[in-house]
Amino acid sequence: MKLLERLFGMRQRGSSVGIEALAGTTTFLTLSYIVFVQPGVMAAAGIPFETALFATCVASAVGCLLMGLLANYPIALAPAMGHNFFFAFIACAPVAAGGLGLTWQQGLAAVLLSGSLFLLLSVVRFRERVIRAIPESLQHAIAAGIGLLVALIGLEWGGLVVDHPVTLLRLGDFSSPVARVTLIGLAAVLVLQALRVRAALLFTIVVGLAAALLCGVVPWPERIVALEIPFGTVLLELDFAGLFQSGRFLEVLFVLFFLDLFDTVGTLVGVSSRAGLMKDGELPRAGRALFSDAAATVVGAALGTSTVTSYIESAAGVQAGGRTGLANLFTALLLLLALPLSPLIEVVGRGVAYGETTCYPVLAPVLIAVGALMMQSVTRVKWEDPTEALPCFLTMVVIPVSFSITDGLALGFIGFSLAFLATRRGFKAHLVLHLLALAFLLRYLLLF
Repeated sequence: MKLLERLFGMRQRGSSVGIEALAGTTTFLTLSYIVFVQPGVMAAAGIPFETALFATCVASAVGCLLMGLLANYPIALAPAMGHNFFFAFIACAPVAAGGLGLTWQQGLAAVLLSGSLFLLLSVVRFRERVIRAIPESLQHAIAAGIGLLVALIGLEWGGLVVDHPVTLLRLGDFSSPVARVTLIGLAAVLVLQALRVRAALLFTIVVGLAAALLCGVVPWPERIVALEIPFGTVLLELDFAGLFQSGRFLEVLFVLFFLDLFDTVGTLVGVSSRAGLMKDGELPRAGRALFSDAAATVVGAALGTSTVTSYIESAAGVQAGGRTGLANLFTALLLLLALPLSPLIEVVGRGVAYGETTCYPVLAPVLIAVGALMMQSVTRVKWEDPTEALPCFLTMVVIPVSFSITDGLALGFIGFSLAFLATRRGFKAHLVLHLLALAFLLRYLLLF
């Protein structure tokens, strides 16, 4: 216990081993869907399912361990949603289908190069400077915007919100089994949080799982432990020569670099703000945190999976009380145990067909609750200052409606830079903010 206290400083952050264990478990269960979603997406690119499953669990565990031990933050890492779809359905899709025509070996080579570039940038503290350039109000707006995004994902995963050809979104069918399970979970988390139960989110997952099993939304597991641990690896099956000769090298590397840079920065800032880890607008040990996700990306590419990055689902663990890297060690352990316990974990993170979409009703109530709690950050935005109000508002709104932290950050940077320059206060903003605002503006005008 003394060793753990010396390593993680739990008392100083008002935590304990039990709280961190609860937080790490909550984070794992909330992101457990990726253990099975990621291999399915990678299989579409041609990577064997067992290989991608092994790579997902191991690379994620490595990232969580590094983040916990080096940076001492309760922020989990795993293959990024969005990045994996770019990898499988754009980068490695045939040209005839609108893709870039890379093989998965060439795609993994691009991911490894992107991760290696980030390792280099972590050494020279480039990404750390990006975090320092974000104004304090914008940091809180990012946290609130991520909260809205998480809540929207939860509403969609729970079948409570569905797409509409005219209004884009509308309420789903609340009488459907998927929606009923979600509503039961929402009722549970509401009551538990009102009673100030510390393990409210974890108990909500248990209640949701019981409801899903009893309502027949998900099947009962046929077994708890996999007799044969899913194992497979395409270690270092990377085609650098083919990537360089494809003519798509710079395009793929730029997209991977751009997405990872700002998704990671945005997630770190948002979740850290919610956890109270930001100090005077800066994130201590940011360089170590950014090194962790870059190293995990390199490991993941070598094993056979796409970009690994910080996960917004970590906010669930933070809400459960996680404040130190010890929570990440529990998450890492559970990620490794997910290999032999895959039949049981699959039930928790199982997707359910609902119309033309896939829902995750067991996890949906937790995401909705976490989104609501992250909205507390909105009170710390300087709404009375017109140079900050609109850029922060745009960031908050664009993150959920575009399903992109990067695009929310982009409009925030552009708005802040323009407002400060227009009021002749440009020198009060970090030079990096102005440079990034210009880069984002050129991206929208010239590239996308």
